[in-house]
Amino acid sequence: MRRLLWAGCSRLLPREAKLCAHKLSAAAAVATPHHSRWPSALLDTSSLSVGLLRHTAVAHRAPCRWGSQFNVPPSALSVARPVGICSMMKLPVQASAEGLDAAFVGVPLDTGTSNRPGARFGPRQLRAESAMVRRYNGSTGAAPFDSLRVADIGDVNVNLYNLPDSCRLIRDSYQKIVASGCVPLTLGGDHTITYPILQAVAEKHGPVGLVHVDAHTDTGDRALGEKIYHGTPFRRCVEEGLLDCSRVVQIGIRGSSYDPDPYKYCRDQGFRVVPAEECWMKSLVPLMGEVRKQMGDKPVYISFDIDGLDPAYAPGTGTPEIAGLTPAQALEIIRGCKGLNIVGCDLVEVAPMYDVSGNTALLGANLLFEMLCVLPGVKTM
Repeated sequence: MRRLLWAGCSRLLPREAKLCAHKLSAAAAVATPHHSRWPSALLDTSSLSVGLLRHTAVAHRAPCRWGSQFNVPPSALSVARPVGICSMMKLPVQASAEGLDAAFVGVPLDTGTSNRPGARFGPRQLRAESAMVRRYNGSTGAAPFDSLRVADIGDVNVNLYNLPDSCRLIRDSYQKIVASGCVPLTLGGDHTITYPILQAVAEKHGPVGLVHVDAHTDTGDRALGEKIYHGTPFRRCVEEGLLDCSRVVQIGIRGSSYDPDPYKYCRDQGFRVVPAEECWMKSLVPLMGEVRKQMGDKPVYISFDIDGLDPAYAPGTGTPEIAGLTPAQALEIIRGCKGLNIVGCDLVEVAPMYDVSGNTALLGANLLFEMLCVLPGVKTM
């Protein structure tokens, strides 16, 4: 059946893609479902659409075209951006993290939000806008797809009606991802999801350092009687010993508060808090030099809430705060993490319906690419 599918597909593709499809048809004859890059549900069905077949061949065609042994985003010079499955950067979709160095994974959960909901649609829109992200980082020279095996492994099947159960499902999923040796790059979802992710990460690596970009510290204790929501993840992490508190930095914090000293809890734990006012009108390169020294060579997790940026740049979020960071400063922060022992990253709180332009998600997709570019093992060209 696979040979027939590839044969039919090859008639619908340009010559270059046909050559790759021919090679893949031979490989498919001996492949087993366990080792397939594509889930068997995608490969073994009689209801496959022509568009799906085209994307499958195209996604596998990219390494043939570019000569990389890894998964490579297809070039828009030969494959139209609207074509194919809506995966992150149009990378192959894989059923698990097995065999990967890094994986994009969605967590479409927003039942922990306190203001405007909608972040459950963040992973979908981030993937859609990521079609604009290309293979190389022209500014830093990073070549992640020539260095690491990367794929999109889909979404965690969260429980939208039960937040604690969703946390359990997320934790269980990430335990498997981390155990495989894969570094997760997460598409949120509201910031609640970082708590169960860090439970899984710390189970393997021990207490981790944290580079946290946000308008809010997310260290509240409870709201409306509940201890789990997007305003409490890092307090829960402190309580469970998931963070190395001497290696936590929170950047871009701002906004009005219910407390006259809103950062007291963070500082009492040993966190370094960098309010947005200390970032205005300046480069953050010197700050990140200090952060690298603070983090050392121990494991570090990056958690980036899109509302850390000013809503002029990222209006598509649930709890916007004025006078935030700029996209250029966001790049300085992430690029400043190069050389750290990064064991996981997330980009959270994109709520697409509040930004019809799609620019918030486009910005988020680029920041996820930047995170990929600073992972350990990524070469520069």
